[in-house]
Amino acid sequence: MKYELSRRGFLGATMATVAATLPLPALAQDKPVLKFSAVFSEQDIRAQMTKMFAEAISGSYKLEPFYGGTLFKQGTELVAIQRGNLQMGNIAPQDISNQIPEWSVLTSAYLFRDAQHVTKFFQSETGAEFKKMADEKLGIHILGPTYFGARQVGLKPNKKIATPADMAGIKLRMPGGDAWQFLGSAIGANPMPMAYAEVYTGLQTGAIDGQDNPLPNVKNMKFYEVMSQIVLTSHLIGYDLLCISSKVWKEMSADQQKAFQEAAEKAMKWSEDQHLAQEKTLVDEFRKAGLAIYEPDIAAFRTFAQEKYLASELAKSWPKGILEKVAAL
Repeated sequence: MKYELSRRGFLGATMATVAATLPLPALAQDKPVLKFSAVFSEQDIRAQMTKMFAEAISGSYKLEPFYGGTLFKQGTELVAIQRGNLQMGNIAPQDISNQIPEWSVLTSAYLFRDAQHVTKFFQSETGAEFKKMADEKLGIHILGPTYFGARQVGLKPNKKIATPADMAGIKLRMPGGDAWQFLGSAIGANPMPMAYAEVYTGLQTGAIDGQDNPLPNVKNMKFYEVMSQIVLTSHLIGYDLLCISSKVWKEMSADQQKAFQEAAEKAMKWSEDQHLAQEKTLVDEFRKAGLAIYEPDIAAFRTFAQEKYLASELAKSWPKGILEKVAAL
C-alpha cells in the first residue's frame, strides 16, 4: 500500500518528534526569576545567607544573586526595584530615608542596642507601621533586617580617640547619602563619601584616614591590613533590609507568601548568629595582627550624637514619641 504524506502532516509529525526528544524543563514553564542585588562580596556571611534562601525557595522561584555591587551600585538598588529592573535587594535603611524622611530615625546613632533589639523593632507594631510606609510609598515589601554587626571606627593614623572631640579633622569614609554623611559628623568626624570597593585603596593612599564598618566587613575586605587601630564606638547597629518588589509579593498566593517569609527569616537568623559569633573572635584576631583595639568614652559619644541628631532638620520628620517607643522594646 502506498502512503502519501502531505507537507502539513510531515511538519506536524516532525515537530512532535522533536518535542518528544526535548528535556522536560524546556517544555515546562520556567520558574519566575528573581534578580537579587547586594553590595556585599561573595565571601560575606550574607552571601551564604542568600544561597540558603535561594535553595529554600527553589521549588517556586529561581533567585539570581549579584554580589559586590556588580549589577547595581550601592545605593541604587531601591530605585532599580521601583523601576522594575530588579526584584529583590539588600536595601540600606539610609536609602529608604532618602525618599521617606521619617525613616531617618532608624539610621540614627545609638538608637538600637543590639541585633535582637533591631529584630524586635521590626516585629513590633511600630515596626509594622514603618514597613507599611515603605510598601505604600516605595513599592517594596520588607521581609526583615539582615544584621551584619555593630559599626566601629577603623583608623590608619595612630591618634588615640577617647571622645568625639578627638575625631575632629579625621577624614572618615562613609557611604554616599545625607543620612550616612550626617552619621559621620554625629560621631565628630569629617565624613567623606566613597564607594565601598574603593575603601582599601583610599586607606592605603591616605585619601581617607578611616572607615566605619562592623568587624566582619573589616575582615572580609581586608581593611585591617591598612589600618593601625579600631575604636570600639559601636555607634550604629549595622543592618540592611531584605526586600522584594511589592508587585512580585502581591502576585504570590497566601501560602507562597508564608513559605517565602519563613525561608527568609530562617536564613536571616542563621546569618545573624554567624555575625555575632564572628564579632566575638575578631577582636583577638585583629589584636594578634598588630592593631590597637580599645573602647572610648561611649557615654560621651552617645550624648554628642543624640544632641546633634535632635538639633538637626532630620529629627523634625521623626514620628512623635518614636525614640521612647524604640527604647521601650
